[in-house]
Amino acid sequence: MAVGVFDSGLGGLTVLDAVSRRLPDVPFVYFGDNARAPYGVRDPDDVYRLTCDATEQMWDAGCDLVILACNTASAAALRRMQESWIPENKRVLGVFVPLIEALTERQWGDNSPPRQVAVQDVALFATPATVRSRAFQRELAFRAIGVDVEAQACGGLVDAIEDGDMILAEALVRSHVDALRRKMPEPEAAILGCTHYPLMQKVFQDALGDNVKVFSQANLVADSLADYLMRHPQMVGTGTESRFLTTGDPDRVSRHATQFLRRQIVFEAAQTRHPDMRK
Repeated sequence: MAVGVFDSGLGGLTVLDAVSRRLPDVPFVYFGDNARAPYGVRDPDDVYRLTCDATEQMWDAGCDLVILACNTASAAALRRMQESWIPENKRVLGVFVPLIEALTERQWGDNSPPRQVAVQDVALFATPATVRSRAFQRELAFRAIGVDVEAQACGGLVDAIEDGDMILAEALVRSHVDALRRKMPEPEAAILGCTHYPLMQKVFQDALGDNVKVFSQANLVADSLADYLMRHPQMVGTGTESRFLTTGDPDRVSRHATQFLRRQIVFEAAQTRHPDMRK
């Protein structure tokens, strides 16, 4: 009865940690495409192809439901996957929905006209690909009016986190916050629009100040998944054990994952079904 969790690298471990604590009896299969991270600098067709590849491998591992714990994949690939690729007996869900629900304080199925919400000035920190997609702004506009979203593409931050260089990562966070403040001096809220970024949440909060409410996705996704499985128990797949798969070097990825989660994580090698077109 496994559920899949996918990310381009290690960032999705923040979501995995939250959903594992929320649903301790559910096995999770985690797939990190570390060899081809980061996705945030790739074009949409590339992200779509790689995300479908990983999703198929999690289906093979007994996961009928896959969570795209990657904002770039959710922004660039999910809608296309849902419209033309996913079989009727499978589901793939993204990480935008719980975040939009929290920000607008309304359920996803609420189809009433857009309305005013409490927060008006929102800073969005995300990968270049997520920023280019404008997926967050598009989904928000369906549900809220009068919200000013200022997006900041955080180039280099995912690479620094993946490399375990926290000194560089902290410097990049503070630089990107400074850049955002030049465009929006007083944001009321900040969205950490990449699942890598909660690993630096304390630095973001410190740089933004205590008066800025920082939204990170892990716990929101965990609560949303628990609710979804309560309503759709048939979507828990046939897999019976938790696994960690990576397209990267399993030993290296395991070391970084263990460092991030502060518990022993052992990855195994995943197959790379399609070559990386950038190489």
